[in-house]
Amino acid sequence: MSRYPGGTQFSIGPVATPAVKYLVITCVAAFVLQFLTAGAMLPIFGLVPYLVTRKFFVWQLATYIFLHGGLMHLIVNMFGLWMFGSPMERRWGTPFFIRYFFITGIGAGLLSVLVEPSAVGPTIGASGAIYGVLLAYGITFPNETLLLYFVLPVKAKYVVAGLGIWSFLSALSSPGSPVAHIAHLGGMVIGFLYLKGWVSPFALRQRYLRWRMRRLRQKFEVYDRRRRPDDYSVH
Repeated sequence: MSRYPGGTQFSIGPVATPAVKYLVITCVAAFVLQFLTAGAMLPIFGLVPYLVTRKFFVWQLATYIFLHGGLMHLIVNMFGLWMFGSPMERRWGTPFFIRYFFITGIGAGLLSVLVEPSAVGPTIGASGAIYGVLLAYGITFPNETLLLYFVLPVKAKYVVAGLGIWSFLSALSSPGSPVAHIAHLGGMVIGFLYLKGWVSPFALRQRYLRWRMRRLRQKFEVYDRRRRPDDYSVH
């Protein structure tokens, strides 16, 4: 896909922003280490649901993002991160973009673990986080025209909708596929919920505090109803 701003101008893509550059460099460095260690990193840093749920390898929910299954897998993901992550980082600012990237990536991994908690095959790649970034791009720039396969002009909102439907149907029809469709869909779902404020740390804390307040009020009301009039002392 390539951006097509409209009119007679054509741009192959945006200028890479700071966080996007560092994320790309980290992914490339991790890929080189994968090659040098002949895949020995995968059981430790890839996302293995069985190890997360049984051995508490919780760091895998973050580290799996930086590993990739091959050169083409890496190139496609880094291209998507550059194309859609740079405009979003420029729009949001670096701190919010980094937080969003990791929340969608970790959330996508967590959803994969919840769906198949006993799976022993590793899931790797930044696709979940990048699908979350793509969703944000489609929401922020819905009418931006993208060149699908560098040929077909399609509005961003339709690209996002199409990828979401494809990931959902693929997850249903081929749960054992090596392509982590659950992670792709999870990145979009978590991204949507986060942008709506439903899964942000602040929102979750506020919901917990409201729940605690309701419990305390209910306990007080039950206690108050149980007291008899003669329980009160008169001075």
